[in-house]
Amino acid sequence: MTSGSRSARPSTSTRTRPPCLPRPNGCWTTAARPTSRSSSVAHLPVLVVGAGPTGLTAAALLGSMGVQVLLVEQNATTSDEAKAISLDDESLRILQLAGLDKAIYPIIVPGTGTRYFGIGGRPLVHARGAGDHRFGHPFKNPFAQPDLERVLHAELHRFAGVVQRFGTRLTGLEQKPDRVRVELRAGDERPETVDVAYVLGCDGGRSTVRELLGIPMQGRSFPEVWLVADTVEDPHDQRFGMHYGDPRRPHVVVPGRDRRCRYEFLLRPGECEPGERPPFELLRELLLRYRDISPGQVERAVAYRFHALLADRLRDRRCFLLGDAAHMMPPFAGQGLNSGLRDAANLSWKLAEALDGRAGDTLLDTYDAERRPHARAMIDLSVRLGRIVMTTDRRRAWLRDLAVRGAMRTRRGRRYFTEMRFRPRTPISSGAVVRLDGRAHLLVGTLLPQPRVLFGPELTPARLDDVLGARWSLLGVDVADDGWLAAGLAGLPEVVEVDVALDDRAPRRRAGRAGVADADGRLQALFGDLAGQFLLVRPDRLVAAVFPPAQAERIGAALRAVRAADTTAPSTEGVRP
Repeated sequence: MTSGSRSARPSTSTRTRPPCLPRPNGCWTTAARPTSRSSSVAHLPVLVVGAGPTGLTAAALLGSMGVQVLLVEQNATTSDEAKAISLDDESLRILQLAGLDKAIYPIIVPGTGTRYFGIGGRPLVHARGAGDHRFGHPFKNPFAQPDLERVLHAELHRFAGVVQRFGTRLTGLEQKPDRVRVELRAGDERPETVDVAYVLGCDGGRSTVRELLGIPMQGRSFPEVWLVADTVEDPHDQRFGMHYGDPRRPHVVVPGRDRRCRYEFLLRPGECEPGERPPFELLRELLLRYRDISPGQVERAVAYRFHALLADRLRDRRCFLLGDAAHMMPPFAGQGLNSGLRDAANLSWKLAEALDGRAGDTLLDTYDAERRPHARAMIDLSVRLGRIVMTTDRRRAWLRDLAVRGAMRTRRGRRYFTEMRFRPRTPISSGAVVRLDGRAHLLVGTLLPQPRVLFGPELTPARLDDVLGARWSLLGVDVADDGWLAAGLAGLPEVVEVDVALDDRAPRRRAGRAGVADADGRLQALFGDLAGQFLLVRPDRLVAAVFPPAQAERIGAALRAVRAADTTAPSTEGVRP
């Protein structure tokens, strides 16, 4: 979604008022956020520009952490266009962090991955991922974007500090040392000038925030034109996407809920130009192999080109780019929207710590360092899949089919394709992670899996994240009490302490620490080689360090350097002229 005018008209007034937040009727009121250890900058709200899935998720995550948020969107309502169509297990886990996963499940089809077909429609492979073994949710799940936005918009009302203002455009932006002065315009009303601590540009591929900051995007657009159609009353009942790599007409079919279905077809030269509404006769001809269709059964049909673009920088002082404002990629890996939600998860807890005076610019700088390599890897994967799966070169398609069928005859090849191990792992190697002496456990810099566990003395079944809560967490795998004492004196972040019991033993009872035990063998498989060690896990569930108790002090010192609070920033004189 875009946010409006591209002109910047910063205010020069110096009158001051207390920190304030907007009410839905356009009035302004003093924020109720508790006093922080930092300067009064911590009282200022975060401005999120754009109420698409990325912006709504960022607002929900920040709201769940007690951060005051103003969310503005130039459109009068959430979108009615079904653009993105797939949520993966990592995205559902991100929504779980904000307590929203239960609200999302009724609008998704808990999916079984993707089936790939070769020349002549012959099946090649059914890529199911690793099921819910990784992150506690189904691997790939079709949905309709209007439904997702509607639910997220409604659920934001549970967070008292999040205010949504639709029909409001960002028209100006001026950065100062301790704030960002923005100009907002609601409809035809006079613009109002507001000061905020940080701005999150979640306003899509034509981002106003990115344009006002003067940040270019690098990459390419593809010459091929695709027809994308969303239909209703469809006969498909499959719970998986279908990628047809027939070089005569590559196409994609993704069934959704309530008999909706997404169709994507590669067009031939002259059939339709990008941006034009495809002729109904062309759409009907393309769909004949699957169904007959009437004009009233077409929710959306558009012809467009794909892009593979990445912004030159994801942070500009107090402004950040997320989602399509930061990166755009072809749809063949189904990672566009999911990458935006990863941006929100990575950044939200860092902003919460900065606003609360527990961290400063060094931690905020890790957003670009951590997210850029992963976004680049997903862009490259999407481009490669498009070239291989959707090729129009019959010889290349024949070699592809031959190679995949050969690989599927081996155990390693089957796992590579069916578990989608071709997706880049891209562990975080620099940022808010610690690798002592250049060495680290394989889990460091990756997302902690989410097995089911038995929790507390009653052995209550639970998902691991529900035990960890919303803060940093320190998991001690069969760590003795003196090891916990060493960790407590090491200056680690404020953590939720969790005792992990292995070998089918019950959780230990220790004051001030939660206890978990194995529920189904996955905890043992995950932590079996880590007995006597700690795992330090960030609020976004990324493993920041794995270490024995003797190294706790070194870990604490390294993280204090990354999280160092900025004590030099001047205090604000107010938030609104």
